[in-house]
Amino acid sequence: MSIAELKLRHLHLAVAERVATLTLSRPERKNPLTFESYGELRDLFRDLVHVAEVKAVVLTGAEGNFCSGGDVHDIIGPLTKRDMAGLLDFTRMTGDVVKAMRLCPQPIVAAIDGVCAGAGAILAMAADLRWGTARSKVAFLFTRVGLAGCDMGACAMLPRIIGHGRAAELLYTGRAMSGEEAERWGFYNKLVAPEALLAEATAMAHGLAHGPTFAHAMTKRQLHAEWDMSIEQAIDAEAQAQAICMETEDFKRAYAAFVRKEKPVFEGN
Repeated sequence: MSIAELKLRHLHLAVAERVATLTLSRPERKNPLTFESYGELRDLFRDLVHVAEVKAVVLTGAEGNFCSGGDVHDIIGPLTKRDMAGLLDFTRMTGDVVKAMRLCPQPIVAAIDGVCAGAGAILAMAADLRWGTARSKVAFLFTRVGLAGCDMGACAMLPRIIGHGRAAELLYTGRAMSGEEAERWGFYNKLVAPEALLAEATAMAHGLAHGPTFAHAMTKRQLHAEWDMSIEQAIDAEAQAQAICMETEDFKRAYAAFVRKEKPVFEGN
């Protein structure tokens, strides 16, 4: 599949030098999600499995905010009128976005500024790496609207990122986590100035996209799969994964470059 075949109406996608930059683009409302944009996110990350020209993804929001969550008028209002079957259709669809993000082989770098709330915080959580700003606010605010904190995998994933006690506090209270706190707790990998955010996140993605991308995809796969494994199972799975990587041309290129005292040039095969 070519990137040109990916048709998006509610999100902005740009590709340069193996990196796809996906921007949530409703800045007048702080980039909230709609039924349609949820569906496009799900389908895009599913399709990226088949897009060879993209080796890493940057996920960001337009004009100083990441994402304010589900649109109050376009999503929350209509949900109050649905029956249980309709509600399950929605919650399963939103969960499928996270599944697609975790199962696509490309590493995802989230660039987070300003508001990052509700489903927006979930999208950030589901990324592989997170670059943030000091002025950003991350809030899993589901309890603020009478819902449980167990949304889109938050109770499984957030404790693994920041620890059980910290995750429990955020999911019970719905309070906002400051940028400094998010970095200190390990939610952010790095804190940068707002004006440098996209450039630094893109530089990270560019480095990944020009590295051993087959091996990166294997690392992502194992990070996800080993959540449910014992240590013994994980060691066995990693033995198989690493043996597969040792069959790649990139592994041979790296050795040949080492012998020549040169930097390896990886091609992802």
